Amino acid sequence: MTITEVSKKYGLTADTLRYYERIGLIPSVPRNKSGIRDYDEESCQWIELMKCMRKSGVQIEALIQYVSLFQEGDATLDARKNLLIDQRNQLAERMKDMQASLDRLNYKIERYEQSMMAAERNLQRLHEEKNAQDGDGKTA
Repeated sequence: MTITEVSKKYGLTADTLRYYERIGLIPSVPRNKSGIRDYDEESCQWIELMKCMRKSGVQIEALIQYVSLFQEGDATLDARKNLLIDQRNQLAERMKDMQASLDRLNYKIERYEQSMMAAERNLQRLHEEKNAQDGDGKTA
């Protein structure tokens, strides 16, 4: 696949794809006889992985380290697994923090809704009292 096709498929700019390759976030992409990038299935799988990891907040440095370890071979299996475990733990902690923030926002919204309901009830009561007074004055 050309860089344009891959760019469209994954929603990344061609510049981003080149950058990812240049910094080692994805292994070198094969090239055709003319020297143009020719993304194969493996390259696309790396892009999918990196896009997923970046979306979940994994730092670029950790991902570069992971790719580097991967390229060193099976001797780095434990190191790669440990890196992924560390990233998972960090993500779980961020999710816990985000859940606490969401809970706090929901609480604040609920308080506003309760206040608005009370204010609306009060306005309704005042309106009804005014109508009752106007009705009394017209009949007298």
